[in-house]
Amino acid sequence: MPDEAKVHPQIGCCGIDCVLCPRYYTEGSSRCPGCAGPDFHLKHPTCTFVTCCHKQRGLEVCAECPDFPCARFARETGDRDSFVTHRRVLPNQYAIQSGGLAKFLEQQQRRRAFLETALTRFNDGRSKNLYCLAAALLTPASLEDTLAKATDSANLKELLRKYAEEQGDELKLRK
Repeated sequence: MPDEAKVHPQIGCCGIDCVLCPRYYTEGSSRCPGCAGPDFHLKHPTCTFVTCCHKQRGLEVCAECPDFPCARFARETGDRDSFVTHRRVLPNQYAIQSGGLAKFLEQQQRRRAFLETALTRFNDGRSKNLYCLAAALLTPASLEDTLAKATDSANLKELLRKYAEEQGDELKLRK
């Protein structure tokens, strides 16, 4: 199984929303195919989550493992992000554990639909990171509501920030 792609590369073994990451929507050589997707090993050759979860155990996500949460999650506090938010890593895993992967993927598809619409209709060339972050952090209902109300890029950003504030969150990566 070491070289086989995952069935659902849109969700990381670790719980990162790969399909909501700016690198997933990047053109060219820095584009990421999603977790254990085609040629993933060229971008992330030493991912311990993929090695343990997918390659060794044949699972899609760590939430499916009887040892979850293991020591690998000790650093996944959500306090720090990379180029994608880590705030949803553990909540995503627990959602999968309690409701199942299929139900989680349905919710994630709603988030993805928002993101792809926002990138198509409202991307001013500087908004991809904000839209990705909003797609990962806000509820699908609030994302859909913003699209229904938005008239332009500035208006969409304002609506997204308003929803984030109401949720007690901020649409900024934590470094």
